[in-house]
Amino acid sequence: MTERLRLTLRVDADKKPALGHGKIRLLEQLAETGSISAAGRAMGMSYRRTWLLVDSLNQMFREPLVVTRPGGGGGAFLTAEGEAVVRCYRDIEKQAAQVAEAHLAELEKLLTPQTVECP
Repeated sequence: MTERLRLTLRVDADKKPALGHGKIRLLEQLAETGSISAAGRAMGMSYRRTWLLVDSLNQMFREPLVVTRPGGGGGAFLTAEGEAVVRCYRDIEKQAAQVAEAHLAELEKLLTPQTVECP
């Protein structure tokens, strides 16, 4: 990959944005922390915003991607479907980056030179 350019991937469903690097990172944070609130905090989001994103992901797929444990402080976890969505997205992203590498290097050569900031 180039130093200045980064390829990002967004998947649309029914002509609407469905998955992108932000939602996938949220799912990964949730898997790491076991908590919707902790995942949101790690990404600098409010609990409400985090919950709305999780809910939209759960509504988008046939099976929920995230399930909460009942009870106070019960936490949350990715379902098998949630793990599959993350894995599939990351695989697509990796393959797309490999295919685009030469083109991104070519584009990088066409960018204006970076200026070095003085301390």
